[in-house]
Amino acid sequence: MSPPLCAASCSTALRAPPPLLRFRRSTAPASASLARAAPAVSDDLVLRIAEQLEDSVTSSSPLLDPLRSASALSLLSTPWPTRRSSEAFRFTDISYLRSFPISLPASRAPDLAPPASPSPSHVLFSDGILVSASGAHVSALADLPPGRARDRAAAALAASAEFAHKDLFYDFNAVGARDVVVVHVPEGVKVADDPVHIMFTYTNCGAESMLMSNPRILVVAEEEAEVAIVEEHFGAGEDGGCYWANPVAEIIVDAGARVVHSYVQRQSFAAAHTKWTVVQQDSSSKYEFVEVSTGAKLNRHNLHIQQLGPETETELSTLHLTSQNKQIHDLHSKLILDHPRAFSRQLHKCIACGTGNSIFDGNIKVNRYAQQTDAGQETKCLVLSPKALVNVKPNLQIIADDVKCTHGAAISGELDPNELFYFQARGINAKTATDALLYFFGAHVIKRIPFKPINEKALAQFKELLASSRQTTDEALLS
Repeated sequence: MSPPLCAASCSTALRAPPPLLRFRRSTAPASASLARAAPAVSDDLVLRIAEQLEDSVTSSSPLLDPLRSASALSLLSTPWPTRRSSEAFRFTDISYLRSFPISLPASRAPDLAPPASPSPSHVLFSDGILVSASGAHVSALADLPPGRARDRAAAALAASAEFAHKDLFYDFNAVGARDVVVVHVPEGVKVADDPVHIMFTYTNCGAESMLMSNPRILVVAEEEAEVAIVEEHFGAGEDGGCYWANPVAEIIVDAGARVVHSYVQRQSFAAAHTKWTVVQQDSSSKYEFVEVSTGAKLNRHNLHIQQLGPETETELSTLHLTSQNKQIHDLHSKLILDHPRAFSRQLHKCIACGTGNSIFDGNIKVNRYAQQTDAGQETKCLVLSPKALVNVKPNLQIIADDVKCTHGAAISGELDPNELFYFQARGINAKTATDALLYFFGAHVIKRIPFKPINEKALAQFKELLASSRQTTDEALLS
């Protein structure tokens, strides 16, 4: 039996079984040959969630069917990951997701006033349901007319069904996605100065359950095209409430194209946020990514980048702030280089306060034919409380023999005394100097977001959270 859904506004009526793989397990005995062919059954929680997700999708584009079927089959043999059973979750406790029964949004989005967007090209999701999409190169998958954009979207989704590095959260999204927003920029079109602003709002379904949503976006930049994407994830209302956001973004960067991707996660501090970003880069393409994550009680981001041709450029900048007690932020990134003359730079920063836990697992794999690669990875962590925890695992796997690769990790419980002395020598007291240095530690990443309204909003929130967490930490040390 599935756990009870929440109030009527968040529940979804069951539907007749579609012609896809079903999660219902028959009580009739199976033949020996069928038993041998069937995959091992995963645990009951995974099956219950998959069952609910499948029942919640009353209609969707047939282009999603191959992906949905492949993920449904995968979930039949996927166990719930724990710190003991899965190396990928060794430092990440996701037991919070089991704290409440899972409920799903209604088929219609709630009646909420749409937030204002500074960009004429914008998209609004509410609890994973597409509310609006505006822009010359933006469309819902179901509304794409026959043509180049639809063909590229169909090919990309079919290829996603074969994605080998996924986990159960990726599969949950594939089974539960109601629609996909497609950003398709044709060959040679350059719109990087006019970003597509994609807003994801989430609501609370009540104290009895955790509302789960599975929004999905697909970005295709064709040869020599340029596009900018801004993702903003936030809870609706003053406190946001308890919910589970499980988004997926897939980005295809064709030869010579450029994608500028900014991602701001400021969820409710009672929410769970599990996200996948999957990027494919073809020859001479460029991908620039900036992430600022400050919200959610549990935040897990899987960032996977695959090189498909030579001479690619990849720049990754991320900032995580765990300002609340028992807050968990986890970034698992993987960059796979298979072709010559790639250039990549990765900078990860985190600040851990209170009893927060920050995890970084960064993997760069330079395979045999990726000669003359120039790859650099750096992580810097500040631990501002005796009870805060940081786990850092930078990893360079180099098989090619003609490369220039570096990585470094620094974890510190205090700021550089020379920097503090610089301020104090100019008459600035220690507290003001500390506040300024902590602010600029994070602002160094935030200011890489190239769009001023988003940049300024993220800076203001970061400053506010940093001040409140510092005050809480100081009070705890004095008590």
